[in-house]
Amino acid sequence: MPKMKTHSSAKKRFKVTGTGKIKRNRSKMRHRMRNKTTKTKRHLRHAVVVHEAEHARVERLLAM
Repeated sequence: MPKMKTHSSAKKRFKVTGTGKIKRNRSKMRHRMRNKTTKTKRHLRHAVVVHEAEHARVERLLAM
């Protein structure tokens, strides 16, 4: 069996923490920022951990 290749777009979008969790950035931060409140923009800035339902799928893309 050949090695699994890492999905190129996934490696740019996700980071793995030291404990093995996968972090992702939030969406809706690219344009139309004047329509969003300051509070919304502040909350969207921070990365979050990938939901456990999606964890296996993202892990497979990253070929961990």
